[in-house]
Amino acid sequence: MSEMDQQRTLTGGCLCGKIRYSASSRPFYPHVCSCPHCRKLSGGPMMAFVGFPLSGFAWDGPGGEPAWYATSPGAGRGFCGDCGSRVCALDEGSDAVFVTIMSLDDDRVFVPRNQHFRDDAVSWLPQVPEPKAAV
Repeated sequence: MSEMDQQRTLTGGCLCGKIRYSASSRPFYPHVCSCPHCRKLSGGPMMAFVGFPLSGFAWDGPGGEPAWYATSPGAGRGFCGDCGSRVCALDEGSDAVFVTIMSLDDDRVFVPRNQHFRDDAVSWLPQVPEPKAAV
């Protein structure tokens, strides 16, 4: 059974522990993003995300929800106002939140299988292989 098929509660949060979350809904679409926004927000060459339906997702740490920064109209990126950790992406009207894989308590659970904005990727790192087409 793959990590995507497992139905269990996953937890995560920021570096200082103020922002915490739990997700008991089925995860989907682990990917990396190399867009200019993600590179600037992370201070690195890309960010890694995995999606969770909002049903079954909760902000349950002492800080409640993260602080939000709009990278574009309707596109919120959540971070801890104390330690600055980037924890998620949540677009207005979406029924899913994408948490940063590195914010999970066990960040080894997911392997990104897709890459957004390949043309913007840094040249000095290999890209995530293209997914194989279904036969």
